[in-house]
Amino acid sequence: MTFKSEFATRRRRWIPLLAFFFGLSVVSTAWAVFPSFSQQGPPSFADLADQVRHSVVNISTTQVVKENPMQPFFAPNSPFREFFGDEFFKRFFGDTPRGEMKTQALGSGFVMDEEGLIVTNNHVVEKATEIKIKTQNGKEYDAKVVGRDPKTDLALIKVKPDAEFPKPAQIGDSDVIRVGDWVMAVGNPFGLGHTVTAGIVSAKGRVIGAGPYDDFIQTDAAINPGNSGGPLFNMNGEVVGINTAIVAQGQGIGFAIPVNLAKEILPQLKSGKVIRGWLGVMIQDITPELAESFGIKETKGVLLGDVMQDSPAEKAGLKRGDVVTDFNGKPVDNAHTLSRLVASTPPNSTVTMKLIRDGKKTEVKLTLGTMPDEGEQAQASKKESSWGLTVQNITPELAQRFGLTEGEHGVLVSAVQPGGPAAEAKVRPGDVIKEVNRQKIQNVRDYNQAVQKTKKGETLLLLIKRGQNTFYVALKGGTSEEQE
Repeated sequence: MTFKSEFATRRRRWIPLLAFFFGLSVVSTAWAVFPSFSQQGPPSFADLADQVRHSVVNISTTQVVKENPMQPFFAPNSPFREFFGDEFFKRFFGDTPRGEMKTQALGSGFVMDEEGLIVTNNHVVEKATEIKIKTQNGKEYDAKVVGRDPKTDLALIKVKPDAEFPKPAQIGDSDVIRVGDWVMAVGNPFGLGHTVTAGIVSAKGRVIGAGPYDDFIQTDAAINPGNSGGPLFNMNGEVVGINTAIVAQGQGIGFAIPVNLAKEILPQLKSGKVIRGWLGVMIQDITPELAESFGIKETKGVLLGDVMQDSPAEKAGLKRGDVVTDFNGKPVDNAHTLSRLVASTPPNSTVTMKLIRDGKKTEVKLTLGTMPDEGEQAQASKKESSWGLTVQNITPELAQRFGLTEGEHGVLVSAVQPGGPAAEAKVRPGDVIKEVNRQKIQNVRDYNQAVQKTKKGETLLLLIKRGQNTFYVALKGGTSEEQE
């Protein structure tokens, strides 16, 4: 056998062996570069569901409401009322008695501790006269509200636990979850009972106009009516969010409150009341045009549109036109960030704020006040409603909710009293008042000062903006003695 033929024979024997080792090397490399699916997401969520399902409860509420049987005809914006007038209904129907009617609603929640505390959404239990929870084993318990916070849509309810009461859920850290992480929602959609859905974190820090402290986790795990208040779990079986909002027209879009936000206020909810820090300013985001006007190089920061009288901000010397760039060592990129930072700081805390004033950097120290209580605000609004309407300042969230233009001036009509002067003039909630008695107004303080000048028996002339249209309305019959 020649050398060439012997080499060719040996080469033919080596080729399969070399190919085997080459293939093994490629597979090993691919295994290292592309981990198995089980490392990225479990082939089944069954074990996780079994681990966490016990801590989730179904919530059913009952609300007793008083309803006028002629309500569809008596409604302020009813075409029947506008056509026939109030006198027609009063003459033929008189004062129709109101009857009581019970309405039911469903939601979800999760056990917080062994004392029987359960976390849910405020809107699930807000107006409930009776609350019942059902655990996975089918046992029912009566519950009562311990504390509510409408601004974050969180609530804490309590039952009297027994030996069969489920163990609490494990609480995680919503700051460490990342976009793309697997999550699982458990709740009571459409009243069907314990239901599990899974998906990924689609986005973080979403602002959807639901409240002043929006900071939602967006997920594509299916969330439907009845899921509200239920937990969003990570793959370790820890709660990272509280399912809250649904986009009716969207598919695969749901929102959850980060559990870290809940952890901040839960101690206060246990005491029955949430107390927040208060600065006393009206704020807005900075557009490129505003940045140029105020001598700022970037659009980061928050512009003070107004400083409230006798507020911590006014006492510290803050002025309209100041731009806040840093709050107590934390950068302020937008109005939403500043709102959350101030609210999460305890009242009476001394903080340092970095500002840009007239193009120059400066620093101010101040002591935060206590945010006015919702009840106190409501009482103040009633005092200011002798003309039959309640108004409030236009915040960025309200502007977004009502489709107002950025930087809209004036005050927003938040409520209209049926049968009052404003209702008679066909003023509606959502209207923006631009002028009072031909005087332009920027905020509630301007509005109050202008209304105070109206003497008893005089007509209150308002310039209203509704959609893209503006028009005048004249209110009669109100008084100014109660104005502040």
